[in-house]
Amino acid sequence: MRAIIIEDEKPAAEKLQKAILKTNNGIEVIAILNSIQSATEWFRQNAMPELIFMDIELSDGLSFKIFENISITCPVIFTTAFDDYWQEAFEHNSIDYLLKPVKQDKLEAALKKYDKLKQYFAQNLQQMLMQQNQPATTYKKRFLVKRGTDYISIKSEDIAYFYATHKLVCMVDNKNQKFILDQSLADIEKQLDPVHFYRVNRKYLIQLSAIKKIKAYSKSKLLLEVDPVIPEDIVISQESVAAFKEWMGS
Repeated sequence: MRAIIIEDEKPAAEKLQKAILKTNNGIEVIAILNSIQSATEWFRQNAMPELIFMDIELSDGLSFKIFENISITCPVIFTTAFDDYWQEAFEHNSIDYLLKPVKQDKLEAALKKYDKLKQYFAQNLQQMLMQQNQPATTYKKRFLVKRGTDYISIKSEDIAYFYATHKLVCMVDNKNQKFILDQSLADIEKQLDPVHFYRVNRKYLIQLSAIKKIKAYSKSKLLLEVDPVIPEDIVISQESVAAFKEWMGS
């Protein structure tokens, strides 16, 4: 790991460098800078390190001035003899604030914090990239059904609901046309966009646009009115009410 030290007192810089090497964290101190000016020039000519150890009161002013000149994108561990600047320090990429003389255990704790943060963001980045690389889920856009000796294609958006009856599954479109399918209701549910279709109970799978009214029913249940009209009560059980409301409101 590449790191730099920004410290205007040479003995303090050397002591900090020795303490860093003593941690055995594989940190390579690639530069020791002693002023706002030298740090600004270094950043303009070099790639951003992975970590910065930064004193606050430098010979030519407060090190916060560096952030006005350069866009610092890596974490910073501030090392200072003063505890007056901690709040401002945490506004400038700070992951820790160590008071001088820097104790070895405090330094090692700060580096462990850095490692944990690095691991956390690396894992989240990997998960995000994996999700981006996963193919988008595609849902069925139309169903090919048979009417007499002919086959016709019905768009999913034109379907009002599906229902199971006597070991058969029927599809009803917006025009109240009924078609028999050779798939189970569970298999059909997997093919449809859950944003638009919902399995309200074991018998019915209904499209959102087909639901015309929702009424309170006995024992905290819900009663649905749909179009085309179904000649029986479509009831949402008490156990399923919360999930159904969440779906309706999403």
